[in-house]
Amino acid sequence: MRTLNLKTARVFAPLLEPARYKGAHGGRGSGKSHFFAEMLLEDCLYEPGAMGGEGLRAVCIREVQKDLSQSSKALLESKLSALGLGQADGFRVYKDVITTPGDGLVIFKGMNDYTADSVKSLEGFKRAWWEEAQTATQRSLDLLKPTMRAAGSQLWFGWNPRFAKDPVDRMLRAEGLPTGARVVQANWRDNPWFTAELEQERQDCLRLQPDKYDHIWEGGYETVNEGAYFARQLADTRAQGRIGVVAADPLMALRAFVDIGGTGQNADSFAMWIVQFVGMQVRVLDYYEAQGQPMAAHVQWLRDQGYTPERLQIWLPHDGEKADTVHAVTPKSALQSLGYRVTVVPNQGKGAAMKRVEAARRLFPSIWFNETSTEGGRAALGWYHEKRDEARGIGLGPAHDWASHGADAFGLMCCVWEPPRQGQPLQLPNIGIV
Repeated sequence: MRTLNLKTARVFAPLLEPARYKGAHGGRGSGKSHFFAEMLLEDCLYEPGAMGGEGLRAVCIREVQKDLSQSSKALLESKLSALGLGQADGFRVYKDVITTPGDGLVIFKGMNDYTADSVKSLEGFKRAWWEEAQTATQRSLDLLKPTMRAAGSQLWFGWNPRFAKDPVDRMLRAEGLPTGARVVQANWRDNPWFTAELEQERQDCLRLQPDKYDHIWEGGYETVNEGAYFARQLADTRAQGRIGVVAADPLMALRAFVDIGGTGQNADSFAMWIVQFVGMQVRVLDYYEAQGQPMAAHVQWLRDQGYTPERLQIWLPHDGEKADTVHAVTPKSALQSLGYRVTVVPNQGKGAAMKRVEAARRLFPSIWFNETSTEGGRAALGWYHEKRDEARGIGLGPAHDWASHGADAFGLMCCVWEPPRQGQPLQLPNIGIV
C-alpha cells in the first residue's frame, strides 16, 4: 500500500488528531481547503488497511450546489494528480463521483436538496466535509449530524465567518462545543506556501477595499459596511496589532463616554465606552449598549464591572442636562445623585456628527482596543456610514441606525481627548495579542 508524505502547516496540526468534529475558520489564502482535501484522500487511501477492508465513504457538502463546478471535486482531482494517486492505487474519477480503494466512494451534494428521508442514504458514510460552511442552515446541520453515526465517523467544516449568529459559528465557536471538537483559526500568515500572487491580491484589497479586508483576509465577521467612515482605520488597527488584550492602568483615571438613549420600546440605544488616556495612547477597555432600559440598569452594569464612582468620571453629550418630561431629573443629575462625577459636553452646533467623525479619524492611530470586551462597539464603528441618495450621487450625512449610537459616543470621546502637556512621560499599553 502506498504511503503519503504530506506537508502540513503548523496551524492545522490539532486537526490531525482523532475527533468527531473538526473545524477550520479564517480568511482567504490560509490553505483550509487544501488541508481538508489532502486529509480526505489520505483517509480514503488508508481506510481499507493492509488486509483489504471496506473502503471509506465520504460526502463533500455545500449548502447549495447547483452543479459540480460549485463542489470540491475539481480540487480533489488536482490533489490526486499532484500526489500521483490513480487507478493503480484504487482511485477512479467519474463524472459525478470519485471511487476510492476498497470500493470506497466520494460523492458531492448540496444539503438543501436533502429531506428527512433522503438524508438516510448517508448513514454508512464516515466522512462529511462541508466547504463554505458559513452558509449552512440550522436545518441542514440538524439533518446531517445524527445521520453521520457510523463508528469512527467525522464531520469537517471549513468556512470564512460572516456573522456570529450563523449556525456553524454557534456550533463550533461558542462556549459549548460538541464533545471533543477540534477547531482552529487559520489565516494567510499561517500558510507557509502563501504565493506572491496572493500577497499582491491581499495588499491590493487592503489598499483599495479596506472596508472588506478584515473579513476577506483575516477571517473577521462582516461587521464593516461598504463605505463606512472608519473602514480603513479599523483595518489598520487590526494590521498594526492594536486590537488584543489591553489592561487598565490602576493608577490612571477611568473615563466613560456616553450617547444617551431612552426608556421606550423603540427608543435609541444607550451606548458607553470605557477608556483611559495614557500619554499619547488611548486605551479602549470596554463597551456597553442597551435599549429601553432605565438609568439604574446602566449604572448597575458599571458597578458590576467595578466602575464605581471613586474610579470613574462620566462625559455626557449636551442632552445630558435635558430634564425628563415628567420628573425634573436629568441624566446628569441622576448620575451625580449616585456619586459619579459628570461632565456635559456643550452642543457642537451644525455638523456635529461629522466633527466627531473627523476627530475619530485623527485619533485612531493612537487607539488600542481590548478585543473581547469591545467587539460590539467595534462592530458599530465598522457599520457607521454615510446615508446616500444613490440616484443623484449625493451624500446626506451620517445614517442614523443601530450603529450611530456607539459611533456617536466614540466620537464624543475623540473630541474630548487632548494631547498631554509637554514633558509628560509616554506610557505604552500593557497589550498581548490573542
